[in-house]
Amino acid sequence: MKMNKIYFPIIIAIAVAVGLLLGSRLNSFGDAAFSAKNTKRNKLNKLIDFIEREYVDDINSDSIVDLTVNGILENLDPHSVYISKSELQSVSENMKGDFVGIGVNFYMYKDTVAIIKTINGGPSEKAGIKAGDRLLFANSFQLYNKKIDNDTLFSKLKGEKGSTVAITVYRKTTNQKLKINVKRDVVPIKSVDVSLKISDKVGYIKINRFAETTYDEFHKALLSLKSQGIKELVIDLRDNGGGYLEVAVAIADDILKDKELIVKTKNKKGREDKTFATEKGDFEDGKVYVLINENSASASEILAGAIQDNDRGVVVGRRSFGKGLVQREMPLGDGSAVRLTVARYYTPSGRSIQKPYSDKGSDYFNEFEKRFESGELYEADSIKVADSLKFRTKKGRVVYGGGGITPDVFVPFQAKHGEEATFRFMQSGFVSYFVFEHLDNKRALLGDYSVKKLKEEILGSDIYLNAFKKYTTESGVLLNFNQKEKIKKYLYAEFVRQIYDEISYYEIILSEDAMIKKVLEMKVSNE
Repeated sequence: MKMNKIYFPIIIAIAVAVGLLLGSRLNSFGDAAFSAKNTKRNKLNKLIDFIEREYVDDINSDSIVDLTVNGILENLDPHSVYISKSELQSVSENMKGDFVGIGVNFYMYKDTVAIIKTINGGPSEKAGIKAGDRLLFANSFQLYNKKIDNDTLFSKLKGEKGSTVAITVYRKTTNQKLKINVKRDVVPIKSVDVSLKISDKVGYIKINRFAETTYDEFHKALLSLKSQGIKELVIDLRDNGGGYLEVAVAIADDILKDKELIVKTKNKKGREDKTFATEKGDFEDGKVYVLINENSASASEILAGAIQDNDRGVVVGRRSFGKGLVQREMPLGDGSAVRLTVARYYTPSGRSIQKPYSDKGSDYFNEFEKRFESGELYEADSIKVADSLKFRTKKGRVVYGGGGITPDVFVPFQAKHGEEATFRFMQSGFVSYFVFEHLDNKRALLGDYSVKKLKEEILGSDIYLNAFKKYTTESGVLLNFNQKEKIKKYLYAEFVRQIYDEISYYEIILSEDAMIKKVLEMKVSNE
C-alpha cells in the first residue's frame, strides 16, 4: 500500500518571516489593516446587537447570523459554502464513511417507517428485523401515524455504540407484532458501491464519492479482483461529485508508477505543491479505463486527469463537471462550519479544469439541460473547447482545460432524444418505492422465486410494466414508455436488488450499459 501526503502552505510562518525582513514599515501597515478589519467586524456585530435589542418584533438572531454568513459566501465562488449545525452531522457522517445506528434502509410509507432492506451484516439483520417490517416504536417512542422529521427519527434510532434500543415491528407476512432488541453498532456508509468482473479478465469498481474509507474500500476490492485473475480495470466515477482530494490521490498512486505527477495545487500566494506517485502500487501495469459523465466532479476529475495526462489509461464517457477548486473546512464553534476555497488544482499537464462561475446559481450546478440543448450529450463534435487551453499529455497527446475533463473516447447519452427524463427517472428512488410496494403485497411468494423465474415473469410479459404505468399515472408522473423493454429491465434489476443482492443488480444494469459495452469492444479490438 502506498502512503502519500498533500502539503499545504504554512501561511503564519510566511507572514512572520516577511515581517522580520520588512521591519517597522510593514508593522505600521499591518496595524492599520488590522484596525480596518476590526472596524468592519465591529460594524457587523453592532448591527446584530442593535437588532437584538431594539427590533420591534421577536427574531431569531441565529438565523440572521446564518443569512449574513451565506450572504458573504455568495460573493465568493460556488463551492465556498456555509454548513449549518443541523446539516453538519449528516455531512460529516457521509464523509467519515460510517455512523452508529441500527442499519436499515427505509422510507416513510403511509405515515409508517417501512424497511426496504436491512444492511448486510448490520445490527438489525443480526437481531432479526426483515424487509417489509414496519417500525412502530423505538423504546416507548411512537413512530407511526404521526409526522416525524428525519432529525427526530434518526435521534431515536441512532445512539452510542453497544447501546440497545427496543424496536417494536409489525410483520405483514405473518401478521405479527414483535418486540426486537437491537444492539446499535457502527454501520458503514459505502463509497464503493460494487466490485465485480464484467468479463473473464476485466474487473469493475464503482466509486460514488471520495470519503475517509474510500481508499480502503477500493484497495480491498482491487486485491479481491486481482485474486480472481483480472488483467484490466474499469473505475466508474460517473455521478461521483468528489470528496477528499487526498483519497483520490491515494487511488491514483495505486495505478501510477513511481514519481509520476498526480496533481498540483496553487494557493492565493502563488505557492505550488506537487504530489507524486510513490514506489509500489497494486495495479501499475494492467490496462485502466475511467468512466466519467457530466456529474463527475472535483476529486473524480483529479483521478481521471492524472490517468489521462500520464497516458496511463483511457478516459471513457462524456465531459465531466469542471470543478478545479480545493476547499478547507473551518468549524465555527457552534456546531456549524464553513468550507472555503483555499487553492486551485491542476492536472499533471498543467490544466485547470474549473469551468467559469460568473453564474453561481442553479445553472452552474446543473448544466444537463444546457449540454442537452447544445447537442454535447449526443455528439463529441458539439463539445466546445478553446484552442488557447491546449495542453499535452506525457506522450504528447493534446488535451484541453477550461471546463471539465474531455474523455478520450466519447459515449453519447444512452437514451434517444425525448427519452432522457424517462431513463434518469428509472434510476431514481421512485422505482425502488414501486418495487417495495409491489413486493409488499406478495413478499412471501416472490421471496421464494429463483432469479430465472423472476426474470421470466417480469421480462417475459407486460404485467409489471402495466402495473408500473398505473403507479406512475396515479402518482401524477408522465413518462415516455416507448422503450418498454429497457424500462422492464430496470424494474427487473430493482426487484433483484431488493430480493437478492447488490451485485446481481449491477450485473443486470451493466449488461445494458453503453460505456461498459464500449470498453469491452475496445478490449476485443486491441486483442
